[in-house]
Amino acid sequence: MKRLFDLLLAVLAGCILLVPVLVVAALVRLTSKGPALYWSDRVGRNNTIFKMPKFRSMQIGTPAVATHLLSNPDACLTPIGSFLRKSSLDELPQLWSILKGDMSFVGPRPALFNQHDLIELRTQQGVHTLVPGLTGWAQVNGRDELPIPDKVKLDVEYLQRQSLWFDIRILWLTFVKVLRRDGVSH
Repeated sequence: MKRLFDLLLAVLAGCILLVPVLVVAALVRLTSKGPALYWSDRVGRNNTIFKMPKFRSMQIGTPAVATHLLSNPDACLTPIGSFLRKSSLDELPQLWSILKGDMSFVGPRPALFNQHDLIELRTQQGVHTLVPGLTGWAQVNGRDELPIPDKVKLDVEYLQRQSLWFDIRILWLTFVKVLRRDGVSH
């Protein structure tokens, strides 16, 4: 049921968002050198690595680490990078990952391949068995502001409570958070 929901919603969102996706891609290309998309190595279900697309919000050559680990993240942003991140428009290409089945609309956010502490905690708690999501319970309860142990606790809560109605609630809360730009640090 969840996979069917993801497919139908991804196709619908893709149709509605086609023009904004093309506009954002053009703006990324026009305002900075390099491709519009950045393909990030992420940890998927059962700790398998997959390539997750995002609109590029960082300059070419920025290290592939969590943003909070950069010494000066603002200096690495492209001219429209901050706007893309705060509006979550950088996430739109992940509809491709949802269509492919690498991601779901709702689940724990996919860790970077080198976030070993997060991967280890999720594996210990069984969270690694979930398909990662575009959004999740941790995202609507703090997003970038949460310490890793707190994110994992919320991921475990999602694992225990997951249902279609809970997913719909999380999607609604995500929509509200994105409109308010809550919990985005960069």
